[in-house]
Amino acid sequence: MSYKAVSARPDVSHNVILYIENLSVSFDGFKALNNLSLYVNDGELRCLIGANGAGKTTLMDVITGKTRCDSGQVWFGQTIDLLKHDEAAIARLGIGRKFQKPTVFEALTVYENLELSLASHKGVWSTLMANVSAAQKDQMDQVLETIGLVSERHRKAGVLSHGQKQWLEIGMLLTANPRVMLIDEPVAGMTAQETERTAELLKSLAGERTVIVVEHDMEFVRSIARTVTVLHQGAVLAEGTMDQVQNNRDVIEVYLGESS
Repeated sequence: MSYKAVSARPDVSHNVILYIENLSVSFDGFKALNNLSLYVNDGELRCLIGANGAGKTTLMDVITGKTRCDSGQVWFGQTIDLLKHDEAAIARLGIGRKFQKPTVFEALTVYENLELSLASHKGVWSTLMANVSAAQKDQMDQVLETIGLVSERHRKAGVLSHGQKQWLEIGMLLTANPRVMLIDEPVAGMTAQETERTAELLKSLAGERTVIVVEHDMEFVRSIARTVTVLHQGAVLAEGTMDQVQNNRDVIEVYLGESS
């Protein structure tokens, strides 16, 4: 395909796509991450949960190059040291991130938003004026099918529902063909029907891609994740299936047992 290729491919011969070891980050004396170690398998759908301040956002910031760590290691596969790359390079390597609040261009159509994401390094106008190749058109059609917005392709993004805007932003990530997708609270503010559709979408993406979801909705987490990692005070508190972490005494005490 003719969309932007990554500059290197991760070595996942051991089936692990992210190696995070002994990671620490401090802000004015507060340890946001405290000697955290985490391993994510290639193609899995992993959920990260934890109370506010547990370190979820800081961890994603370090993985994507937004925040520098004090110590530790972050490897993309066995050969790519992410700590040696900046945000733009990490995105080109194939790690995409979606924040909680959708950041679509509301004055543009759904299709134009996807066009922009094909070449985000260019200016908005030059991108829209550029010729889109047949392969890119096929790719965008496939993305529209995946996110369920084929019938909305010519509608302005500003008139979409909250859930549809979330799906569009996931689609904008997909046009960059990421190997790893980091997705922050995708179902916050969604209707029950939109939440169910989002669960199906994220499950469909895993396998070919690795999907890491930060989420507070425990029922949603149960519906999508085989493996859940619980963070507390900047470290991994527990890991396993949803049933295993819900029955973990430490987790019950510090997180799941708290009123939300």
